[in-house]
Amino acid sequence: MGAFVVFSYFVHKNLFYSIDFDTTVRLQDKISRRFDFPFSIFSILGSSEVTVLLIGIVFLTVLIKRRHFFLGIIMFFLMYGFELFGKFFVYHPGPPFMFLRYDLGFLFPSSYVSTKYSYPSGHTARTIFLGILFLYILTNIKSPKIKGILSILIVMFMATMIVSRVYLGEHWSSDVVGGILLGASMSSLAIAFW
Repeated sequence: MGAFVVFSYFVHKNLFYSIDFDTTVRLQDKISRRFDFPFSIFSILGSSEVTVLLIGIVFLTVLIKRRHFFLGIIMFFLMYGFELFGKFFVYHPGPPFMFLRYDLGFLFPSSYVSTKYSYPSGHTARTIFLGILFLYILTNIKSPKIKGILSILIVMFMATMIVSRVYLGEHWSSDVVGGILLGASMSSLAIAFW
């Protein structure tokens, strides 16, 4: 959590503007516009509505199978508090409209919630949180082959979400790094309550 706080301070001081701008321009220049639609689908998968449903399934599974209350769910919702704090108080305007490449006519209600700034990326934080949690759950699988395949798929999903946030012009790269740090630290705390 300390890394997230320190990084947030640097973002607030606008130390990454050149890196953010250059990364977005280069990513959009190198990746074909054919990926607008698939990356937009990933945007839906990282939304609050979908990720709350997934954490709810994990919570209920743990409650039913292990017969105990999964306190880690509190970390998931506490993460929202840190995300909203950043989006209201860490001065970091999002990318200008000219970078936007979202290609779906559909938005979940959470997309209409307007915050002042873009830091940190909530999609990234939620995806990293769930990805690390699922990687931890995979440690219980006996078959190394299945464990390996599922681990690769989870890591690929997380990486695609990270790239999609910047490529779609929804976030700067520093927003995404902040989301990674927030999601990783909160999921580590959640696993401690497993």
